This record gives sequence, C-alpha cells and structure tokens, in this order.
Amino acid sequence: MGAGHSHTPQGHHEPTPRALAARRKANWILAAVLVPLTLLTIAAMVLLWPSGSKEGITLSSPYAAAPGVTFDTGKIQRVVVGNCMDGAPQQGAQPGAQPGAQPGAQTGAQPEAGVGQGSQCTFAYTEPDKGGNPVKVVINPDVAKSHGVKVGDNIRYLNLSKAQGANAGGTPAYVFVDFVRTLPIILLAVLYAVVVIAVARWRGLRALIGLAGAYAVLVSFMLPGLVEGKPPLLLALVGSTVIMIGVLYFAHGFTARTSTALLGTMFGLGITAALAAWATDAANLAGVGNHDAATLANVSDHISISGIILCGLIISGLGVLNDVTITQASAVWELWELAPGTSARKLFASAMRIGRDHIASTVYTIAFAYAGAALPILIIVMLYERPLGDALTSAELSEEVIRTLVGSIGLVLAIPVTTLIAVLVVKATGLRGDAATADDVVRAADGTSDGAAARHAPGAGTSDGGTSDGGTSDGGSSDGGSSDGGAGPAAESRRGRRAAVPG
Repeated sequence: MGAGHSHTPQGHHEPTPRALAARRKANWILAAVLVPLTLLTIAAMVLLWPSGSKEGITLSSPYAAAPGVTFDTGKIQRVVVGNCMDGAPQQGAQPGAQPGAQPGAQTGAQPEAGVGQGSQCTFAYTEPDKGGNPVKVVINPDVAKSHGVKVGDNIRYLNLSKAQGANAGGTPAYVFVDFVRTLPIILLAVLYAVVVIAVARWRGLRALIGLAGAYAVLVSFMLPGLVEGKPPLLLALVGSTVIMIGVLYFAHGFTARTSTALLGTMFGLGITAALAAWATDAANLAGVGNHDAATLANVSDHISISGIILCGLIISGLGVLNDVTITQASAVWELWELAPGTSARKLFASAMRIGRDHIASTVYTIAFAYAGAALPILIIVMLYERPLGDALTSAELSEEVIRTLVGSIGLVLAIPVTTLIAVLVVKATGLRGDAATADDVVRAADGTSDGAAARHAPGAGTSDGGTSDGGTSDGGSSDGGSSDGGAGPAAESRRGRRAAVPG
C-alpha cells in the first residue's frame, strides 16, 4: 500500500502511525491468502518440471548443413536479373564474368531461348564476410517479388560450392537463406530499454529484468513441458502464475496494492484457463492448415497441437491482464487514502468508473493486436470472398477469434474482482475517517482530512489559535463566528493547528 498524499505547501508527508498499522494489517490479510497459493504453485512447478529428454523426437533442422555445405554471410555489392540457368557460377568468379548475365542489366536471357531458359531470376553479387571474391547468390523468387534485395544488405546464404554434385544440372552454388537482422534488432532493443528506463526509472529497469525472468520460465519450463506431453492446462496455469508473481512483485514491490493486483490476476487467469479449455475442445481447434502445427504433429507422439493452442490462449492475455489489475488496485488505494471515511459501496463504484474506461481501451488493444498479427490471413480470406460467418469460423481465423474473445472475457471480469478484493482489504484494515488524530490534521493541512474539513465547514467556530468542533471561543458568536482577536485559517501556523486538536 502506497503512502498517503498531501496537498500542503510543505509537500509530501510521511504516513501516519495509524496508516502504517493499517498497511501492516492489510499485508497480513493478503499474505494469509497468497502464501498458501504461492507454495502450492511452486510445488506444482516442481512436480511438472520437464526432464529435458528429447527421446523419440524426430525433427531435422533446416539449418543443419550437409557435409561440404555451410551457411555463410556477406554484404551485397550488386544486384542483377538474369537467366535462371546461369545460377551455377564458378567459385571465385568476378562480377560480370558470368555467362548469360549482363552486369548491371535488369533483364537477362531471351524469354524464348528454349525449354527451361525463359525464367528470370534475381542474383546478388555478395562479398563474403569471411573474405574472398564476391559470389553470385540466387535470390528466392518470393523474396525478390515481395521485398527485393538491394546493395548494402547483409544476407545469409547457403554455400553449396564444395558439396558433391553441386554444379550438376545447373544447380545454383549459392542460395539465399535470409537477411541478417542483428544490428537493427539490437538497436531497437537498446532504444526500448533506454526509453523504458528514462521514463519509468528504477521501476522500468526492474520491469525489464522481470520480463527476462518471464521468458526464462517460458523457455525452461513451459515449452519443454509441452514437448514432453505434460498436461497443457496445468502447465499454462502454473507457469503463468509463477511469471505473474515474479513480475508483479519485482516491478512494483511487496506492497498491499501489488498483492491485491496479484489476487485479481490469478482470478483472471483462472477464468481465461477455463474458457480456453472449453473453447479449444468445443471449437475443435487442432491447428489444421498451419504448416508449423503440421510439422510439430509429426515430430513426436507426445506433442498435442490442441494442447499447444490451449497454452497459447492463456499466455497471450498475460500482459494486458497484468495491466488492468495493477491499475485497478492502485485506483482503489488512492481513492481510499484521499477519503478514508468513504463507504465500501461508494469506493467500489468510484473505482469501477475508472475500470470501465480501462475496459473500453483494452478491448480495442487486444482486438487490434491480434488483427495486426493475422493481417496476411485476413487479406487472403477477404480475397476468397467468403461469407463473413464462414470466414470467422474457418480454420484460418477461428483460433485468432477465440483468442481475442477468451482473453477479453478474462480481463474484463478481472477488473470488478480486483476492485472488490481491494475494497474488502482496505476496509478490513479498520482505518476510519471519523476519528482523526493530530498527525492526520497536520498531514492534510489544506482540507483533505476530516479534521481540516471540519475546520473549514460552515458553522465551525475559530478560536484565537485553532479550531473547535462547531463551538465558540470567548467573545465568539454562537453561530460559529470568529472571536474578536481570532485569526482566519489562512493565518494559522502548523503549531496552532496541532494545538487545536483535543487531547
């Protein structure tokens, strides 16, 4: 639970002893619930921890080169378009020495040059990073058409020049594999870290470290568990709960607000997991039509594509769920600290007004995030000109639609639950606004506490040095006027306000 807020000219004041006692009580209440849940989660994680064995897995890596074949990198020096049959150059040939390809020309061989001679291919003369003469790399047709290559691009290519029979039948000796993206990704990652730390400071740094820990749990626990055939629902629930416990406490600290948000997050996870389990089975989500899913299905008998989809439905909503719960918990604590005497019903209603605004924005966030990720599929479905209902329930889109709906339902329900938990906890602390102490009055000098409000309320008399609860000082009027020599509230000193409190 955060510190109270003051609006006095003197700025922020330390929490009162009574507020500190209330915080301690709130932490004990939350610990009584969260500690058993945390221990249960850790025990389940130990029981589900994967062995790391890859026995029975038959997967040939496309990046495992055959004898005599290597993956090399280099920088493109020149791009030409020529006859596809000219893609088997002699090793170490100089640019321009290739037969049938005109250096610098954008059109090469004659289209009618015979069977197999009419196709045009893009070639990139590339200088190897390991040194040597430029080599002629054939660019994949889809890459050449959709994005293309240009001078200065760093690429990774397959070197077949030393493989047995590489030049037989005009087989290209150098084949494009991928772009080298190391530098732009590193620059973006550094910029992201700098922006987060500059804006959020130490909390931003802790959030980044927590993010790294979350990925460590994902890579070391959840992914190997799915490969070994562990129960996907339990795996997702346990892994997600561990991630949320670590991320929330590490980024926001061990406070009552954080614990309240964690309880709301656990509830949201439970709702999301239950809906995901039902939807995966009811909608028969089996990954049909997905190339990666088909590959995994043939890798091992232990891997369940439906289980992987189920796990993905739960994991995909973690970030937004964390966002809404921590916001709601903070809203309740802030509202309560500003007005400790507010009833539970009014406190809940005020916080839910904030929550409803958050719901509207996060629903859009989830929908547009998934739409952006599935944009190529959406375009293909649109070009098919299928009815909307058929398109949304097709194998291509149904998984994205269900992911959006499941995640949205979980986070929307987490908002009122988190708000209710926070209200119950702050009310269970026992702090009320109707018995203000001297420290409370001093802490809220410009009218934020009940004592200050009584001083400025109509009918509250003013004494020579302070305030009284509606009474009059010597010579004061019975209806709450000031005394002959009394000073107004603006002239009161901190010492005078302290002396005004009875006892």
